Parts: sequence; structure tokens; C-alpha cells
Amino acid sequence: MSDYQIDQLPWLAEPHQRFVDQHYRGKTSHAHLFNIDRALGGDKLAKAAAQTILCQQLTPVGACGQCKSCLLLAAGNHPDLYIIEPDGNQIKVDQIRQLCQKLTQTAQQGGARVAIIVDAERLNLAAANALLKTLEEPGDDVVLILQTNTSAQLLATITSRCQTLKFIEPTKLDIQHWLAAQQLLPAANAEGKTHDVTWCLSVVGGPLALANSLSSQHYQQLLTFRQDWAHSLKTGHLSASLLKVSEQQIVDALNVLYLYLRQYVLKSSRVKADRQPLNPLVQAKVIDLGGQVMKMCHKLETMPSVNTQALCQQYVLAFRKLTN
Repeated sequence: MSDYQIDQLPWLAEPHQRFVDQHYRGKTSHAHLFNIDRALGGDKLAKAAAQTILCQQLTPVGACGQCKSCLLLAAGNHPDLYIIEPDGNQIKVDQIRQLCQKLTQTAQQGGARVAIIVDAERLNLAAANALLKTLEEPGDDVVLILQTNTSAQLLATITSRCQTLKFIEPTKLDIQHWLAAQQLLPAANAEGKTHDVTWCLSVVGGPLALANSLSSQHYQQLLTFRQDWAHSLKTGHLSASLLKVSEQQIVDALNVLYLYLRQYVLKSSRVKADRQPLNPLVQAKVIDLGGQVMKMCHKLETMPSVNTQALCQQYVLAFRKLTN
């Protein structure tokens, strides 16, 4: 994913300044929850907040960037900053126990000790319980920052002990404008218009991943999948890219199919002069088909191999049977 800095992500400007204001006035908590997806830069905001806490010459607008602490952070080797990330699919109890032990030691730079837990929703039950005591009694000058993509998956006993940073997600229009500022939007058509590239946000995972996708051939591949699904579902036969989709591409292809089915139902439910809306029973069945597609996407993460062409044809035939 492209290495954007926090000042290049406008939707993080307000929460970052709010955190700086609170810390500058001495009003911050010892434990913070950033319910901001990594795809929106949540981990980058957590690191900027840690820099705010550790900076030795903090300004009203954030870390100075010049003190010894800031220079150590920039070099990636500040001895009083600890970053915990999932080990595989989980954050394990041994990781948290080691962290809690380190946080009892004296700060090497004479200031605060800061721990960032990235993807905190992946704390397993034992790890979450091991963290509770430190959240309740962190010790002097210890600050914990939990970044999560889905706070609903965290234990209530964890979230209740943290100060949640208010955050408003950018709209699709905001993201479109940001991508335009990065000069990443496709060239305009003959009428001077560009299509809305944010249609695939849920497939790629967020604006930072979409920017990366637009910078490579990945976005064009997703667009091709969308066009070929539309043609295949109309004719009943796989076409073009779906005839040669690889095992590495199949999850992307099915995610695009899910979006297409959802859009199909939305469009079909609107009454138009030239046709009747889709029968509610058929709508329900198409929605159910979309659910089956999503379940398959999750299953494919652990399947050793799959006949991609047969799988795609299966969904095309199922759709045709429902709608004809």
C-alpha cells in the first residue's frame, strides 16, 4: 500500500488536531481507542498520536519533528514506543504479557512510554484479559493506543476503559476528490467526464488501497471483471476474463459479482416507464445468491485449490435460473 503521510490524508486532519489539543492541554487519557480502519490510515494516526505524546517540544499543532524523540521516531527506533501487531490472525496472550512487562520498565528517554496495538479487534480472549489490568492500572506516564477496524469485535471491558477518538469517515465524494488531487483518476471521456472509481471500495478495502489499485493494473482488472460479469449474466455464458480467471484473482472476481448483484437488485426495484420492478421473491433470491457468493469468498481463503471457471459458470447459471 502506498506510504502516504498523515498530512496527505485530509479526513485524519480533524481527529489528529483534536488529539493534539487534548494532549497539549493535559486532558488526555492513559488509554485511547481509535475506531478507524487501517484502510483509512488508522494505524498512521495512531503513530502520529504516539509522536504527539513522546515529542519533547510539542507545539499547538503537533509534534515538532526536530527533538531527539521525534528524530528517533522518524528513524523507527524509539526505545519507549512499542507496537503490537497480529501474529498471524490473532494477537496472542504472550505478546500482551511481554508488552505489559516492558511497560513497567523506566522510560529510556525520561518521558512517557507508549504502546500501539494495531488491529486490536484481533486480540484473542486470553490476550484481551491480560491487557485489562494494564488498562486499569497502566502506571505513571504509560499511554496505550488501540487501533481497531471493527470496535464491535472488542470486549466491552476493553472499550469502556478507553477514551474513543471521534472520527467521521470520508464520503465517496470526498475520496473521489482526494484521488483527483493525487492525480490518480482515469482520463476523462470525450464529454470530459470520469466514471466513479469508488464503486469498488469494499473490494479493495478502502481509499489507500484504491489509490494503490489505480496506480497499478489492479483497478483495470476489477473493471474488466465487472463488464464481463454483466455480459455473462445476460448471455448465460462466461466471457473474456472470466474464462481465464486465476486462483489468485477469484476472490476479487467474486467480490465484484457480489457488488453487481447488489446493484442489480437496487436498480430492479425502481419502477420505470418501460418495465416493471423485479418481483420481490426474485429480489430475495438474488440477494440470497449474493450471500452465497460472499460465503464462498470467505471459504476460498482456506481452500487449497478451486476450479475457477466452473465456479463462475455455476453462479451465472444460478442467476439465469432466478431471473428468467
